[in-house]
Amino acid sequence: MFYKILSVLLFAATVVAGADRPNVILIFADDLGPGMLGCYGQKIVQTPHIDRLAAEGMKFNNYYGGVFCAPSRWTLLTGMHDGRIGGWGHNRGGLPILRDAGKISEEEYQRQLTELKSKTHPIAPNEVFLAQLVQKAGYKTAQFGKLDRGFLTWHERVKRLGWDFYEGYYDHTRCHGFYPPYLWRNGERFELEGNTMPDCGKTSEAGDEPIGYGGKTYSQNVFIDGILNYLREHKDEPFFLYHPTQLPHGPVAIPELHPDFADDPGLSLAEKKYASMVKMLDDHVGLIMAELKALGIDQNTLVVFTSDNGHELYYGPKKEYSKQLLPNGEKANLTDRKWRTSECGDVFDGAGGRAGLKRSGYQGGMQCPLIARWPGRVVQGKETSLLSAHYDFMATLADVVGVELPEGKDGVSYLPTLLGLPQKETHDYVIVNNQRTTMGSSAVIDRDGWKLVEIGKKRDGYQLYNILNDNAERHNLESQYPEKVKYLTGILTRELDSERPDL
Repeated sequence: MFYKILSVLLFAATVVAGADRPNVILIFADDLGPGMLGCYGQKIVQTPHIDRLAAEGMKFNNYYGGVFCAPSRWTLLTGMHDGRIGGWGHNRGGLPILRDAGKISEEEYQRQLTELKSKTHPIAPNEVFLAQLVQKAGYKTAQFGKLDRGFLTWHERVKRLGWDFYEGYYDHTRCHGFYPPYLWRNGERFELEGNTMPDCGKTSEAGDEPIGYGGKTYSQNVFIDGILNYLREHKDEPFFLYHPTQLPHGPVAIPELHPDFADDPGLSLAEKKYASMVKMLDDHVGLIMAELKALGIDQNTLVVFTSDNGHELYYGPKKEYSKQLLPNGEKANLTDRKWRTSECGDVFDGAGGRAGLKRSGYQGGMQCPLIARWPGRVVQGKETSLLSAHYDFMATLADVVGVELPEGKDGVSYLPTLLGLPQKETHDYVIVNNQRTTMGSSAVIDRDGWKLVEIGKKRDGYQLYNILNDNAERHNLESQYPEKVKYLTGILTRELDSERPDL
Protein backbone atom coordinates (compact mmCIF):
# COMPACT_ATOMS: atom_id res chain seq x y z
CA MET A 1 0.00 0.00 0.00
CA PHE A 2 2.88 2.40 0.83
CA TYR A 3 4.38 2.03 -2.63
CA LYS A 4 1.00 2.46 -4.27
CA ILE A 5 0.35 5.69 -2.37
CA LEU A 6 3.88 6.92 -3.11
CA SER A 7 3.52 6.25 -6.82
CA VAL A 8 0.17 8.07 -6.93
CA LEU A 9 1.60 11.12 -5.17
CA LEU A 10 4.67 11.19 -7.43
CA PHE A 11 2.41 10.90 -10.46
CA ALA A 12 0.22 13.76 -9.24
CA ALA A 13 3.27 15.89 -8.52
CA THR A 14 4.44 15.33 -12.08
CA VAL A 15 1.05 16.41 -13.42
CA VAL A 16 1.10 19.79 -11.67
CA ALA A 17 4.86 20.35 -11.80
CA GLY A 18 5.90 23.62 -13.38
CA ALA A 19 2.42 25.12 -13.24
CA ASP A 20 0.07 26.65 -10.74
CA ARG A 21 -2.18 24.16 -9.03
CA PRO A 22 -5.23 23.75 -11.25
CA ASN A 23 -8.66 24.99 -10.29
CA VAL A 24 -11.41 22.39 -10.56
CA ILE A 25 -15.06 22.97 -11.49
CA LEU A 26 -17.60 20.14 -11.35
CA ILE A 27 -20.97 20.82 -13.01
CA PHE A 28 -23.49 18.19 -11.93
CA ALA A 29 -26.71 18.18 -13.98
CA ASP A 30 -29.95 16.71 -12.62
CA ASP A 31 -31.82 13.92 -14.44
CA LEU A 32 -30.03 14.68 -17.72
CA GLY A 33 -29.67 11.63 -19.93
CA PRO A 34 -26.70 11.43 -22.31
CA GLY A 35 -29.09 11.65 -25.24
CA MET A 36 -29.95 15.27 -24.39
CA LEU A 37 -26.47 16.50 -25.40
CA GLY A 38 -25.38 17.13 -28.96
CA CYS A 39 -22.05 15.40 -28.43
CA TYR A 40 -23.98 12.26 -27.41
CA GLY A 41 -26.42 12.41 -30.32
CA GLN A 42 -29.14 14.98 -29.51
CA LYS A 43 -30.72 16.38 -32.70
CA ILE A 44 -33.32 18.94 -31.57
CA VAL A 45 -31.73 20.80 -28.66
CA GLN A 46 -28.39 22.33 -29.60
CA THR A 47 -25.82 22.29 -26.77
CA PRO A 48 -22.78 24.02 -28.31
CA HIS A 49 -21.01 24.95 -25.08
CA ILE A 50 -21.12 21.47 -23.57
CA ASP A 51 -20.24 20.03 -26.97
CA ARG A 52 -17.22 22.33 -27.04
CA LEU A 53 -16.07 20.90 -23.72
CA ALA A 54 -16.13 17.47 -25.37
CA ALA A 55 -14.38 18.71 -28.51
CA GLU A 56 -11.63 20.35 -26.46
CA GLY A 57 -11.46 17.55 -23.91
CA MET A 58 -12.48 13.92 -23.44
CA LYS A 59 -15.86 12.20 -23.49
CA PHE A 60 -16.63 8.99 -21.58
CA ASN A 61 -18.99 6.39 -23.07
CA ASN A 62 -19.06 3.78 -20.31
CA TYR A 63 -19.70 5.91 -17.24
CA TYR A 64 -22.18 5.25 -14.41
CA GLY A 65 -23.96 7.38 -11.83
CA GLY A 66 -26.68 6.31 -9.46
CA VAL A 67 -30.28 5.44 -10.29
CA PHE A 68 -31.58 8.61 -8.69
CA CYS A 69 -30.29 11.70 -6.94
CA ALA A 70 -29.63 10.93 -3.27
CA PRO A 71 -27.40 7.83 -3.60
CA SER A 72 -25.74 9.34 -6.67
CA ARG A 73 -24.61 12.39 -4.72
CA TRP A 74 -23.58 10.26 -1.76
CA THR A 75 -21.30 8.11 -3.91
CA LEU A 76 -19.75 11.18 -5.54
CA LEU A 77 -18.96 12.85 -2.22
CA THR A 78 -17.70 9.76 -0.38
CA GLY A 79 -15.79 7.87 -3.06
CA MET A 80 -17.73 4.71 -2.17
CA HIS A 81 -20.20 2.77 -4.30
CA ASP A 82 -23.80 3.12 -3.19
CA GLY A 83 -24.19 -0.50 -2.19
CA ARG A 84 -22.20 0.21 0.96
CA ILE A 85 -24.00 0.56 4.29
CA GLY A 86 -25.06 4.18 4.76
CA GLY A 87 -25.26 4.97 1.06
CA TRP A 88 -28.98 5.42 1.32
CA GLY A 89 -29.05 7.16 4.68
CA HIS A 90 -31.30 10.02 3.73
CA ASN A 91 -33.58 11.84 6.09
CA ARG A 92 -37.00 13.40 5.51
CA GLY A 93 -37.40 16.58 3.47
CA GLY A 94 -40.25 19.07 3.33
CA LEU A 95 -40.30 20.15 6.97
CA PRO A 96 -39.60 23.86 6.28
CA ILE A 97 -42.46 23.91 3.76
CA LEU A 98 -44.92 22.81 6.46
CA ARG A 99 -43.78 25.64 8.72
CA ASP A 100 -43.73 28.31 6.02
CA ALA A 101 -47.18 27.26 4.81
CA GLY A 102 -48.55 27.66 8.34
CA LYS A 103 -49.30 23.96 8.76
CA ILE A 104 -47.09 23.65 11.83
CA SER A 105 -45.90 26.24 14.34
CA GLU A 106 -42.32 27.41 14.73
CA GLU A 107 -42.17 25.56 18.04
CA GLU A 108 -43.36 22.33 16.43
CA TYR A 109 -40.94 22.85 13.55
CA GLN A 110 -38.01 23.16 15.95
CA ARG A 111 -39.15 20.08 17.85
CA GLN A 112 -39.39 18.00 14.68
CA LEU A 113 -36.09 19.36 13.36
CA THR A 114 -34.31 18.38 16.57
CA GLU A 115 -35.82 14.90 16.36
CA LEU A 116 -34.87 14.59 12.68
CA LYS A 117 -31.27 15.59 13.40
CA SER A 118 -31.03 12.94 16.09
CA LYS A 119 -32.28 10.25 13.70
CA THR A 120 -30.22 11.30 10.67
CA HIS A 121 -27.53 8.79 9.77
CA PRO A 122 -24.47 9.96 11.74
CA ILE A 123 -21.22 10.96 10.09
CA ALA A 124 -18.27 8.95 11.35
CA PRO A 125 -15.53 11.08 12.95
CA ASN A 126 -12.94 9.78 10.47
CA GLU A 127 -15.14 10.25 7.38
CA VAL A 128 -13.40 12.28 4.66
CA PHE A 129 -15.64 13.89 2.04
CA LEU A 130 -14.75 15.18 -1.39
CA ALA A 131 -14.43 18.85 -0.43
CA GLN A 132 -12.40 18.03 2.67
CA LEU A 133 -9.92 16.18 0.50
CA VAL A 134 -9.06 19.27 -1.53
CA GLN A 135 -9.08 21.48 1.55
CA LYS A 136 -6.08 19.44 2.68
CA ALA A 137 -4.26 20.64 -0.44
CA GLY A 138 -4.95 24.26 0.45
CA TYR A 139 -7.90 24.72 -1.89
CA LYS A 140 -10.91 26.90 -1.23
CA THR A 141 -14.16 24.96 -1.70
CA ALA A 142 -17.55 26.21 -2.81
CA GLN A 143 -20.93 24.72 -3.62
CA PHE A 144 -23.81 26.41 -5.45
CA GLY A 145 -27.19 24.72 -5.92
CA LYS A 146 -28.95 21.61 -4.75
CA LEU A 147 -28.08 20.14 -1.35
CA ASP A 148 -25.72 17.23 -1.63
CA ARG A 149 -26.49 14.71 1.12
CA GLY A 150 -29.85 13.67 2.55
CA PHE A 151 -33.20 15.39 2.05
CA LEU A 152 -32.70 18.03 4.75
CA THR A 153 -29.48 19.66 5.87
CA TRP A 154 -28.25 22.51 8.07
CA HIS A 155 -25.23 24.79 8.36
CA GLU A 156 -23.13 22.65 10.69
CA ARG A 157 -23.60 19.63 8.45
CA VAL A 158 -22.64 21.61 5.36
CA LYS A 159 -19.42 22.70 7.07
CA ARG A 160 -18.72 19.10 8.13
CA LEU A 161 -18.82 18.11 4.46
CA GLY A 162 -15.99 20.53 3.77
CA TRP A 163 -17.59 23.53 2.09
CA ASP A 164 -15.91 26.87 2.83
CA PHE A 165 -18.66 28.62 0.88
CA TYR A 166 -22.21 27.37 0.36
CA GLU A 167 -25.11 28.94 -1.50
CA GLY A 168 -28.25 26.93 -2.10
CA TYR A 169 -31.05 24.87 -0.61
CA TYR A 170 -31.26 23.15 2.75
CA ASP A 171 -34.41 21.19 1.83
CA HIS A 172 -34.43 18.65 -1.00
CA THR A 173 -38.19 18.92 -1.44
CA ARG A 174 -37.79 22.58 -2.28
CA CYS A 175 -35.25 21.66 -4.94
CA HIS A 176 -38.22 20.44 -6.97
CA GLY A 177 -39.28 24.04 -7.57
CA PHE A 178 -37.37 26.92 -9.14
CA TYR A 179 -38.83 29.89 -7.26
CA PRO A 180 -37.77 29.53 -3.60
CA PRO A 181 -38.87 32.32 -1.26
CA TYR A 182 -35.38 32.17 0.24
CA LEU A 183 -32.06 30.35 -0.03
CA TRP A 184 -29.07 29.94 2.27
CA ARG A 185 -25.62 31.46 2.01
CA ASN A 186 -23.03 30.36 4.58
CA GLY A 187 -25.69 29.70 7.19
CA GLU A 188 -27.55 32.96 6.58
CA ARG A 189 -30.97 33.03 4.98
CA PHE A 190 -31.54 35.50 2.12
CA GLU A 191 -34.86 36.31 0.50
CA LEU A 192 -35.60 36.11 -3.23
CA GLU A 193 -37.70 38.93 -4.62
CA GLY A 194 -41.19 38.07 -5.79
CA ASN A 195 -41.19 34.43 -4.65
CA THR A 196 -43.91 33.68 -2.12
CA MET A 197 -44.88 30.02 -2.61
CA PRO A 198 -43.61 27.79 0.24
CA ASP A 199 -43.03 24.89 -2.15
CA CYS A 200 -40.95 27.09 -4.50
CA GLY A 201 -43.47 26.80 -7.30
CA LYS A 202 -43.42 23.03 -7.56
CA THR A 203 -46.22 22.14 -9.94
CA SER A 204 -47.54 19.07 -11.67
CA GLU A 205 -45.19 17.42 -14.13
CA ALA A 206 -47.53 17.84 -17.08
CA GLY A 207 -45.92 21.21 -17.78
CA ASP A 208 -49.09 23.09 -18.73
CA GLU A 209 -48.61 25.96 -16.27
CA PRO A 210 -47.89 29.44 -17.63
CA ILE A 211 -44.32 30.57 -18.26
CA GLY A 212 -42.81 31.93 -15.05
CA TYR A 213 -45.36 30.18 -12.85
CA GLY A 214 -44.25 30.27 -9.21
CA GLY A 215 -42.56 33.62 -8.79
CA LYS A 216 -40.19 36.23 -10.12
CA THR A 217 -36.66 35.13 -9.22
CA TYR A 218 -35.51 31.88 -10.86
CA SER A 219 -33.07 29.92 -8.70
CA GLN A 220 -30.68 28.95 -11.49
CA ASN A 221 -30.18 32.62 -12.34
CA VAL A 222 -29.24 33.26 -8.71
CA PHE A 223 -26.71 30.44 -8.80
CA ILE A 224 -25.02 31.47 -12.04
CA ASP A 225 -24.62 35.03 -10.74
CA GLY A 226 -23.10 33.64 -7.54
CA ILE A 227 -20.74 31.36 -9.46
CA LEU A 228 -19.46 34.15 -11.70
CA ASN A 229 -18.89 36.42 -8.70
CA TYR A 230 -17.07 33.64 -6.89
CA LEU A 231 -14.74 33.10 -9.85
CA ARG A 232 -13.87 36.79 -9.91
CA GLU A 233 -13.20 36.91 -6.19
CA HIS A 234 -11.06 33.73 -6.09
CA LYS A 235 -9.22 33.88 -9.41
CA ASP A 236 -5.85 34.25 -7.66
CA GLU A 237 -6.10 31.17 -5.42
CA PRO A 238 -6.77 27.51 -6.17
CA PHE A 239 -10.42 26.55 -5.77
CA PHE A 240 -12.78 23.62 -6.18
CA LEU A 241 -16.25 24.73 -7.22
CA TYR A 242 -19.13 22.26 -7.26
CA HIS A 243 -22.37 23.21 -9.01
CA PRO A 244 -25.16 20.66 -8.52
CA THR A 245 -27.71 22.45 -10.67
CA GLN A 246 -31.42 21.66 -10.54
CA LEU A 247 -31.59 21.69 -14.32
CA PRO A 248 -33.29 20.00 -16.04
CA HIS A 249 -35.12 18.15 -13.23
CA GLY A 250 -38.87 18.69 -13.26
CA PRO A 251 -41.27 20.27 -12.96
CA VAL A 252 -40.73 21.91 -16.32
CA ALA A 253 -40.46 25.58 -15.41
CA ILE A 254 -38.58 28.43 -17.08
CA PRO A 255 -38.80 32.25 -16.92
CA GLU A 256 -39.16 32.43 -20.70
CA LEU A 257 -39.01 30.12 -23.69
CA HIS A 258 -35.74 30.02 -25.57
CA PRO A 259 -36.06 31.55 -29.08
CA ASP A 260 -34.94 28.25 -30.61
CA PHE A 261 -38.21 26.63 -29.50
CA ALA A 262 -40.76 29.39 -28.88
CA ASP A 263 -42.40 29.07 -32.31
CA ASP A 264 -41.65 25.43 -33.04
CA PRO A 265 -44.97 23.85 -34.13
CA GLY A 266 -43.58 20.37 -33.59
CA LEU A 267 -43.20 20.76 -29.83
CA SER A 268 -45.81 20.99 -27.09
CA LEU A 269 -45.59 23.78 -24.51
CA ALA A 270 -44.13 21.36 -21.97
CA GLU A 271 -41.53 20.17 -24.47
CA LYS A 272 -40.61 23.76 -25.33
CA LYS A 273 -40.14 24.57 -21.66
CA TYR A 274 -38.04 21.48 -21.05
CA ALA A 275 -35.86 22.18 -24.08
CA SER A 276 -35.41 25.74 -22.81
CA MET A 277 -34.21 24.36 -19.46
CA VAL A 278 -31.57 22.25 -21.18
CA LYS A 279 -30.64 25.24 -23.31
CA MET A 280 -30.24 27.40 -20.19
CA LEU A 281 -27.96 24.78 -18.68
CA ASP A 282 -25.80 24.84 -21.78
CA ASP A 283 -25.81 28.65 -21.90
CA HIS A 284 -24.68 28.80 -18.28
CA VAL A 285 -21.83 26.40 -19.01
CA GLY A 286 -20.89 28.88 -21.72
CA LEU A 287 -20.99 31.78 -19.26
CA ILE A 288 -18.70 29.93 -16.87
CA MET A 289 -16.21 29.12 -19.62
CA ALA A 290 -16.27 32.71 -20.91
CA GLU A 291 -15.62 34.05 -17.42
CA LEU A 292 -12.70 31.69 -16.91
CA LYS A 293 -11.20 32.95 -20.16
CA ALA A 294 -11.82 36.61 -19.29
CA LEU A 295 -10.08 36.09 -15.94
CA GLY A 296 -7.14 34.38 -17.61
CA ILE A 297 -7.55 31.11 -15.72
CA ASP A 298 -9.26 28.86 -18.26
CA GLN A 299 -5.99 27.15 -19.23
CA ASN A 300 -5.37 26.18 -15.63
CA THR A 301 -8.88 24.97 -14.78
CA LEU A 302 -10.13 21.41 -15.05
CA VAL A 303 -13.84 21.51 -15.92
CA VAL A 304 -15.86 18.31 -15.49
CA PHE A 305 -19.48 17.93 -16.59
CA THR A 306 -21.74 15.02 -15.68
CA SER A 307 -25.24 14.16 -14.43
CA ASP A 308 -26.46 12.40 -11.31
CA ASN A 309 -28.35 9.55 -12.96
CA GLY A 310 -30.02 8.52 -16.20
CA HIS A 311 -32.77 10.32 -18.04
CA GLU A 312 -36.19 11.22 -16.65
CA LEU A 313 -39.25 12.59 -18.44
CA TYR A 314 -41.28 15.52 -17.16
CA TYR A 315 -42.90 16.76 -20.33
CA GLY A 316 -45.27 14.04 -21.51
CA PRO A 317 -48.95 14.57 -22.36
CA LYS A 318 -51.21 13.51 -19.49
CA LYS A 319 -48.18 12.01 -17.74
CA GLU A 320 -47.97 8.98 -20.03
CA TYR A 321 -44.21 9.23 -19.74
CA SER A 322 -44.22 8.96 -15.96
CA LYS A 323 -46.40 5.87 -16.23
CA GLN A 324 -43.92 4.40 -18.71
CA LEU A 325 -46.52 3.35 -21.24
CA LEU A 326 -45.55 1.59 -24.44
CA PRO A 327 -46.96 2.72 -27.82
CA ASN A 328 -49.65 0.03 -27.64
CA GLY A 329 -50.81 1.28 -24.24
CA GLU A 330 -49.27 -1.54 -22.21
CA LYS A 331 -47.26 -0.63 -19.15
CA ALA A 332 -43.55 -1.28 -19.40
CA ASN A 333 -42.11 -3.85 -17.02
CA LEU A 334 -38.70 -5.11 -16.02
CA THR A 335 -38.47 -8.03 -18.43
CA ASP A 336 -39.77 -8.22 -21.98
CA ARG A 337 -41.46 -4.82 -22.28
CA LYS A 338 -38.68 -2.29 -21.68
CA TRP A 339 -39.57 1.37 -21.99
CA ARG A 340 -37.32 3.21 -24.46
CA THR A 341 -37.30 6.94 -25.11
CA SER A 342 -36.51 6.21 -28.76
CA GLU A 343 -39.69 4.16 -29.24
CA CYS A 344 -42.26 5.51 -26.79
CA GLY A 345 -42.99 9.03 -27.97
CA ASP A 346 -40.14 11.02 -26.41
CA VAL A 347 -39.46 13.57 -29.12
CA PHE A 348 -35.96 14.20 -27.72
CA ASP A 349 -34.95 10.55 -27.12
CA GLY A 350 -33.23 11.74 -23.97
CA ALA A 351 -31.92 8.30 -23.02
CA GLY A 352 -30.34 7.91 -26.44
CA GLY A 353 -32.01 4.60 -27.24
CA ARG A 354 -31.16 3.01 -23.91
CA ALA A 355 -33.71 0.92 -22.05
CA GLY A 356 -35.34 2.34 -18.94
CA LEU A 357 -35.30 5.69 -17.20
CA LYS A 358 -34.23 7.11 -13.85
CA ARG A 359 -34.67 4.50 -11.06
CA SER A 360 -34.33 1.66 -13.56
CA GLY A 361 -31.64 -0.99 -13.38
CA TYR A 362 -31.21 -0.68 -17.13
CA GLN A 363 -28.72 1.58 -18.89
CA GLY A 364 -31.23 4.39 -19.31
CA GLY A 365 -31.44 4.70 -15.54
CA MET A 366 -27.76 4.72 -14.66
CA GLN A 367 -25.50 5.52 -17.61
CA CYS A 368 -24.44 9.17 -17.53
CA PRO A 369 -22.48 11.62 -19.63
CA LEU A 370 -18.99 12.54 -18.46
CA ILE A 371 -16.87 15.21 -20.12
CA ALA A 372 -13.57 16.66 -18.91
CA ARG A 373 -11.59 19.61 -20.29
CA TRP A 374 -8.18 20.83 -19.12
CA PRO A 375 -6.21 22.52 -21.92
CA GLY A 376 -2.74 21.13 -22.44
CA ARG A 377 -3.41 18.27 -20.04
CA VAL A 378 -6.55 16.33 -20.97
CA VAL A 379 -6.22 14.75 -24.40
CA GLN A 380 -8.28 16.85 -26.81
CA GLY A 381 -11.21 15.49 -28.80
CA LYS A 382 -10.92 11.88 -27.63
CA GLU A 383 -13.49 9.36 -26.41
CA THR A 384 -12.97 6.51 -24.00
CA SER A 385 -14.86 3.34 -23.07
CA LEU A 386 -13.06 3.05 -19.72
CA LEU A 387 -15.39 1.54 -17.13
CA SER A 388 -15.85 4.25 -14.52
CA ALA A 389 -18.37 5.69 -12.08
CA HIS A 390 -19.14 8.69 -9.88
CA TYR A 391 -17.19 7.23 -7.00
CA ASP A 392 -14.01 7.50 -9.11
CA PHE A 393 -14.10 11.29 -9.04
CA MET A 394 -12.64 11.53 -5.53
CA ALA A 395 -9.65 9.38 -6.49
CA THR A 396 -9.18 11.39 -9.67
CA LEU A 397 -9.40 14.69 -7.83
CA ALA A 398 -6.85 13.48 -5.28
CA ASP A 399 -4.41 12.86 -8.12
CA VAL A 400 -5.13 16.24 -9.69
CA VAL A 401 -4.54 18.30 -6.54
CA GLY A 402 -1.75 16.10 -5.19
CA VAL A 403 -3.12 14.64 -1.97
CA GLU A 404 -3.32 11.12 -0.62
CA LEU A 405 -6.60 9.30 -1.17
CA PRO A 406 -7.94 7.93 2.13
CA GLU A 407 -7.37 4.20 2.35
CA GLY A 408 -10.32 1.92 1.65
CA LYS A 409 -12.15 4.06 -0.91
CA ASP A 410 -13.82 2.23 -3.79
CA GLY A 411 -12.85 4.68 -6.52
CA VAL A 412 -10.10 4.41 -9.11
CA SER A 413 -8.49 7.53 -10.56
CA TYR A 414 -9.12 7.98 -14.27
CA LEU A 415 -6.57 10.80 -14.54
CA PRO A 416 -4.11 8.63 -16.52
CA THR A 417 -6.79 8.12 -19.17
CA LEU A 418 -7.52 11.85 -19.26
CA LEU A 419 -3.84 12.58 -19.82
CA GLY A 420 -3.43 9.92 -22.49
CA LEU A 421 -1.25 7.72 -20.27
CA PRO A 422 -1.62 3.97 -19.61
CA GLN A 423 -4.48 3.25 -17.22
CA LYS A 424 -2.69 0.67 -15.09
CA GLU A 425 -5.33 0.52 -12.35
CA THR A 426 -8.88 -0.26 -13.49
CA HIS A 427 -12.10 -1.59 -12.04
CA ASP A 428 -12.86 -5.28 -12.18
CA TYR A 429 -16.48 -4.15 -11.90
CA VAL A 430 -18.68 -1.27 -10.80
CA ILE A 431 -21.77 -1.46 -8.60
CA VAL A 432 -25.00 0.53 -8.97
CA ASN A 433 -27.50 -0.07 -6.18
CA ASN A 434 -31.23 0.50 -6.64
CA GLN A 435 -32.20 -0.79 -3.19
CA ARG A 436 -34.68 -3.14 -4.88
CA THR A 437 -37.30 -0.54 -5.75
CA THR A 438 -40.36 -1.35 -7.83
CA MET A 439 -38.98 0.60 -10.82
CA GLY A 440 -35.89 -1.51 -11.32
CA SER A 441 -33.07 -3.09 -9.44
CA SER A 442 -29.36 -3.17 -8.73
CA ALA A 443 -26.67 -4.03 -11.23
CA VAL A 444 -23.02 -4.98 -11.56
CA ILE A 445 -21.00 -4.26 -14.71
CA ASP A 446 -17.59 -5.86 -15.24
CA ARG A 447 -14.62 -4.67 -17.27
CA ASP A 448 -15.53 -6.95 -20.20
CA GLY A 449 -18.95 -5.36 -20.56
CA TRP A 450 -20.98 -8.06 -18.84
CA LYS A 451 -23.85 -6.60 -16.86
CA LEU A 452 -26.08 -8.46 -14.43
CA VAL A 453 -29.37 -6.80 -13.51
CA GLU A 454 -31.10 -7.98 -10.35
CA ILE A 455 -34.84 -8.13 -11.00
CA GLY A 456 -37.50 -7.56 -8.37
CA LYS A 457 -37.68 -6.63 -4.71
CA LYS A 458 -37.01 -10.21 -3.65
CA ARG A 459 -33.92 -10.64 -5.82
CA ASP A 460 -35.74 -13.54 -7.43
CA GLY A 461 -34.44 -13.14 -10.96
CA TYR A 462 -31.57 -11.84 -13.07
CA GLN A 463 -30.92 -10.65 -16.57
CA LEU A 464 -27.54 -10.69 -18.29
CA TYR A 465 -26.34 -8.39 -21.06
CA ASN A 466 -23.08 -7.50 -22.72
CA ILE A 467 -23.35 -3.75 -22.95
CA LEU A 468 -20.22 -3.36 -25.10
CA ASN A 469 -22.11 -5.18 -27.85
CA ASP A 470 -25.67 -4.39 -26.76
CA ASN A 471 -25.90 -1.13 -24.83
CA ALA A 472 -29.62 -1.02 -25.65
CA GLU A 473 -30.06 -4.25 -23.65
CA ARG A 474 -32.22 -5.99 -26.22
CA HIS A 475 -30.74 -9.47 -25.79
CA ASN A 476 -30.95 -11.15 -22.40
CA LEU A 477 -28.16 -13.76 -22.31
CA GLU A 478 -28.91 -15.11 -18.84
CA SER A 479 -29.81 -18.63 -20.03
CA GLN A 480 -26.78 -18.87 -22.35
CA TYR A 481 -24.09 -17.99 -19.81
CA PRO A 482 -25.01 -19.55 -16.44
CA GLU A 483 -21.41 -19.41 -15.15
CA LYS A 484 -21.21 -15.70 -15.87
CA VAL A 485 -24.50 -15.19 -14.04
CA LYS A 486 -23.17 -17.16 -11.07
CA TYR A 487 -19.96 -15.13 -10.98
CA LEU A 488 -21.68 -11.74 -11.16
CA THR A 489 -24.40 -12.79 -8.73
CA GLY A 490 -21.70 -13.58 -6.21
CA ILE A 491 -20.21 -10.11 -6.61
CA LEU A 492 -23.55 -8.37 -6.28
CA THR A 493 -24.55 -10.40 -3.22
CA ARG A 494 -21.24 -9.64 -1.56
CA GLU A 495 -21.22 -5.91 -2.30
CA LEU A 496 -24.79 -4.92 -1.49
CA ASP A 497 -25.13 -3.78 2.13
CA SER A 498 -21.41 -4.36 2.64
CA GLU A 499 -19.34 -2.69 5.34
CA ARG A 500 -17.27 0.36 4.49
CA PRO A 501 -13.54 -0.43 4.46
CA ASP A 502 -12.63 3.27 4.64
CA LEU A 503 -14.10 3.79 8.13
